Amino acid sequence: MWQFKHFQELDAHDFHQIIKERTKIFVVEQGCAYQEVDDIDLKAIHLVKRQKNSIKAYARIYKENHKIKIGRVLVPGEFRNEGHGKELIKVALDYVKCHHPNSDVSIQAEAYLKDFYERFGFETTSELYYDYAIGHYDMQLMLKEPVLQY
Repeated sequence: MWQFKHFQELDAHDFHQIIKERTKIFVVEQGCAYQEVDDIDLKAIHLVKRQKNSIKAYARIYKENHKIKIGRVLVPGEFRNEGHGKELIKVALDYVKCHHPNSDVSIQAEAYLKDFYERFGFETTSELYYDYAIGHYDMQLMLKEPVLQY
């Protein structure tokens, strides 16, 4: 089940579970020592797919510098290659289309996911760069049409 929650709507258990997964992936799995919890969490919409008390997919959506950003995109290792990532991006883009029509959407994509995001219409807006020794591209999408029909 997909949930869209502002920070104030997350209970302590929800936030703990989200931070646990984000830290597991972005700090431990990727070996990056950085401040994973930041003030963006306070203003973001937290998009979570849950099933049987497990997080299957997560991203946060927020506005910064007049652009909508999708970040902290994750699918826990045990749920990868099941289509959750593709569904996550479709649901996130539909949310943006509904709440921020005709907006630019920006992401910071790990290099190995560049093709994945291009399939949704994202275009590369930077050269390859390294953040904590992990290759990234900045990518952008201008939403004009519905992404997913329900």
